[in-house]
Amino acid sequence: MARRKLILDLDTGIDDAMAIAYALGAPDVDLIGIIGSYGNVIVEEGGKNSLKILELLGATDVPVYLGESHASQTDHFDRLPVSANIHGENGIGGVQLPEAKRPLETTSGVDFLIDAVNQYGKDLTLVPTGPLTNLAAAIKKDPDLPTKIGNVTIMGGALTVPGNVTPYAEANIHQDAEAANAVFTSPIRLTMVGLDVTLRNILTKKGTQEWRNLKTKAGTDFADIVDYYIDAYADFDATLHGCVLHDPLAVGVALDPTLITSFDLNMIVSTDKESYGRTIGDTTRINQPDANITVGLTSDSKRYLETFMNYLTKLFKQN
Repeated sequence: MARRKLILDLDTGIDDAMAIAYALGAPDVDLIGIIGSYGNVIVEEGGKNSLKILELLGATDVPVYLGESHASQTDHFDRLPVSANIHGENGIGGVQLPEAKRPLETTSGVDFLIDAVNQYGKDLTLVPTGPLTNLAAAIKKDPDLPTKIGNVTIMGGALTVPGNVTPYAEANIHQDAEAANAVFTSPIRLTMVGLDVTLRNILTKKGTQEWRNLKTKAGTDFADIVDYYIDAYADFDATLHGCVLHDPLAVGVALDPTLITSFDLNMIVSTDKESYGRTIGDTTRINQPDANITVGLTSDSKRYLETFMNYLTKLFKQN
């Protein structure tokens, strides 16, 4: 069986780091590159965090490219204080990892994505877990990209539950609703792994203790990183007793769509001031028979968490 080609588009904070580990731990997957985005941290720091995590996990052959540094309708990005609270000042829970030996690539992340789509076509899987600015920019530069690319699975949006930054909007979509709307209304076929399903998947300190018990550098560092995340979550919701696995679930669903139940829908993203970032059905295309977005509704959380712990624990044992 051919190994599938995977690109992650990350604003590397803590759950993005777990998404990298999930991808590296999954069998029959070639992580051919990471594209940096802004969001949890500024784009340069996110890219460097990705390189540090890759080196910690023994994957120094994976290149990291920087994508767009701010939303499509602005000229700068200001990191929100809540991002520092949840992910730590450095984006990875304040854990100090060595600077990676491998440098960031000089090719732009957008050009890397376009080149990879032209090289691998339908064999390529793309998982954006931050704003959709990079994907929108690639589509603008190569309008045929939506029909050439294979599997696109995003972490973003909310349909059946409220948003997590406003009553309407989830954080990644809210960062650049115009870019998200350009992607959603393009011919691209994508799966939306939104808050509807991610909120059902919780990791507790029982899991991080298993990593700590391995007594490896990767196990200990990841336990420290994720314990910070769990403690930060407790400040927002003391009943949770863990952290939500937003980004790693999107990778999981990209590799195994049976982890969620879903339905297909043509969607738009609101750019109105009041409902900015809302992901909702497109009434102008409601009767079109072939919807382009598969929306996750529920998840097989028990099976996913077992898979998550299996992939990451095996990887941490080796590093």
